[in-house]
Amino acid sequence: MSKKIAVLIILFLVCSFTLFAQGDNLTLKIAVMGPGNELYFWWGHIALMIEDSQAGTSYFFDYGIFSFTQDKFFTNFAMGRMLYRCGASRTESNFNVYRQNERSITIYTLDLPPQAKIAVRDFVMNNILPENRDYYYHHFFDNCSTRIRDIIDLAVDGQFKDEFAHEISDFTLRQHVRRHTWFSPAIDWILNFWMGQVIDTPLTIWDDMFLPAEVGKRIEDFWYTDNNGQKRKLVTSVEDIFTVENRHQILETPKKQWPEQLIFSLVLSGIFAFFFYLHTKNIRAGRILAGISMSFCGLVFGMAGLTLYFLNLFTNHDYTYENANMLFCTPLLLVVVPVGIFYAFTKKPGKQQIYSELLRIIWLLTVLGIFISMLIKLFPAFYQQNLTDQLLMLPIALTFVLQPVGLKEMLKKYFPRGENGS
Repeated sequence: MSKKIAVLIILFLVCSFTLFAQGDNLTLKIAVMGPGNELYFWWGHIALMIEDSQAGTSYFFDYGIFSFTQDKFFTNFAMGRMLYRCGASRTESNFNVYRQNERSITIYTLDLPPQAKIAVRDFVMNNILPENRDYYYHHFFDNCSTRIRDIIDLAVDGQFKDEFAHEISDFTLRQHVRRHTWFSPAIDWILNFWMGQVIDTPLTIWDDMFLPAEVGKRIEDFWYTDNNGQKRKLVTSVEDIFTVENRHQILETPKKQWPEQLIFSLVLSGIFAFFFYLHTKNIRAGRILAGISMSFCGLVFGMAGLTLYFLNLFTNHDYTYENANMLFCTPLLLVVVPVGIFYAFTKKPGKQQIYSELLRIIWLLTVLGIFISMLIKLFPAFYQQNLTDQLLMLPIALTFVLQPVGLKEMLKKYFPRGENGS
């Protein structure tokens, strides 16, 4: 029995030595790529690199693969059931693509024991199998970055999550988004308009790492304890192998967008008010411009509202749920489009009055919805960071409600004076 035990021990040591030798041949790195030109690249990208010095290979394990040619791509995208794929390819070919697209590349070399390297390698190799490689993508909770974050946690036996899962973040998901969209007011407005109060709740640092740059930031100074009880710094070196200077920077803190949106709205409102003023002077162009202006605003806000209702009620885009913007920016605004045109071009004063009152009622409902959405924010359960949306629409809607044309007639109709003028 003792000889058999000895043989088993020797076999175990040989296997262990082989396992560790294989692990020693491996180098694991994290590649963080900066933003790109296309909207879906604005938040950067991340991948795992595994280099094998014995085989002379370096592979790029990417959890952010998708294609516009996928079956039912646009339908799945619209419905929030987007399938992403993980795969492996040569590192250098990937780097060439990122260089050509002028996207920065930063490499973090990891210090891991051999058995951890092998565990990670086996895990990702299993992930790229045809039966395992596809997953349902979520912008915040299951994306290319969270997958790499979880692999890092696997490599250090859960210590990465233990470190950051309970530490409160400085930002919400919305604020993180705005750090990346600040330079494009139109895109910044519409994306944040569609996203509801569910992304305004407090985060942990662990949640922050849906962003590739946040993963890089956290692993750089992270220490863990290996199986021998020794403290090890996870990242041994950081190398910027390609830097882009002429791209919009990611803000350290989110920029307040509401002052710019308010100023923009006030300027537009002033222009629209001038059109109504021309109409009061019996200048036909004023009425035409006023009607077209209302139609245009109804089209823009109505389509935004229609899309919001669709996302909220019929799709899996859960980050659009519980959205107070539905109170004031509704598909009803699309009615303004034809009515505004009729108002602009009809020559009959009676019909002008009817169209004017109908338009005023619709915009009045919008104003009331905005005020209601402001009031409910006094209750924490309904809080939403949508001041930018409210202040963009409020001055415009008020201008259309308080249009001088027909206002006196409407007041006389609904609030008639007595014969003595009282």
